Amino acid sequence: MDNNCSTTGNSGPKIRSDCQITLCLKSEGGISIDLKSKVETLYGESIRTLCSDMLGYFGIENAHLAIDDYGALPFVIMARMEAAVKKLTASGMIFLPDFPEAYQYSTLRDRFRFSRLYLPGNTPSLMINAGLHSADGIILDLEDSVAPDRKDEARILVRNALRQLDFRGAERMVRINQGDRGMDDLDSVIPHNVNLILIPKCESAENVKEIAMRIRDIKAGSGSDNPVYLMPIIESAMGVETAFDIARADESVVAMALGLEDLTADMGVRRTSEGNETLYARTRIVNAAKAARIQPIDSVFPDVGDMEGLRRNVEVSKSLGFEGMGCIHPRQVPVIRQGFAPEKEEIEKARRIVLAYEDALSKGLGVVALGSKMIDPPVVARAMKAIDLAVKLGILDSGWRDESSAEVN
Repeated sequence: MDNNCSTTGNSGPKIRSDCQITLCLKSEGGISIDLKSKVETLYGESIRTLCSDMLGYFGIENAHLAIDDYGALPFVIMARMEAAVKKLTASGMIFLPDFPEAYQYSTLRDRFRFSRLYLPGNTPSLMINAGLHSADGIILDLEDSVAPDRKDEARILVRNALRQLDFRGAERMVRINQGDRGMDDLDSVIPHNVNLILIPKCESAENVKEIAMRIRDIKAGSGSDNPVYLMPIIESAMGVETAFDIARADESVVAMALGLEDLTADMGVRRTSEGNETLYARTRIVNAAKAARIQPIDSVFPDVGDMEGLRRNVEVSKSLGFEGMGCIHPRQVPVIRQGFAPEKEEIEKARRIVLAYEDALSKGLGVVALGSKMIDPPVVARAMKAIDLAVKLGILDSGWRDESSAEVN
């Protein structure tokens, strides 16, 4: 490749919703654009106009641009164009797509996070309809799923995706890289309403504090008011041993996840379906998270074709105290959501606890009991959480306090 040329994006027979752009700077001759696209008849002129406007925005007056388009949306073309320009110039300018107000929603510290769907940060075809899968969180991944030489262009694509994609109420998550590259990721994505940042291979409270401080500085500079929460991922033996310090490192930490693929590699053991080799790590993560009053989130289940194995894994995970799992394929989402949903007996017990507590309060009683067992505020809070979850999932009617509406579906 000529030193005055750069190529970004993807091409090939299996590529969808993406494009490959090759930009070559010239000393004269103005701008020439060679576009190959199956939708050229409908959108060719708008694609050429967008690219021409972007070159003008970045001050490029002489260049040849070759575009192989596979149905890329404008925000993807914009990301690929900006990345191509920045490979050839020292420009610090950014070219942002629109940011609809409907996508600028915030999240809650204690919201349910029992399914989070990982999506590669450099594959727009997997991002576009991600909100349709009903995951509690959608993770645009800049770490393991992105090749080292594609990190910079993926960062721009994820930034644009945050502004343009409809997450349909799912928590908007980004997994950043480690070290300085991760800090660059934060600079790029935080101003565009990320709800939660996943910290990979976290091994110390200092790592969390450094990232939390950087986020606060970025938010102060951008004027953003929406909270940004943190979910450290424990993926090493050292991380397991320091899990409690990590869990309480900063008030923005709301959950802590476990990454078993890297953990078993670090331990020098083979990951099995039974999971005996990681039982200590899993229970320690749960205990550390519960002690710090945050949510423990289990690792992903790697076999996307084994739904029965996933169900068994969810059952064990819930029994250990985990409150959610990662997903690497949309088909895993409903199995995980159903597995972590409260059972009928659990919901009915929770309903009776809350009603007994509210009845006692209305009568001014200082002691609350259900049968022979005393009810204290933490028990009521846990019961209310189970009820809220049941209502959200449509298992229990929102008018559950009314006896006629209390039937569990």
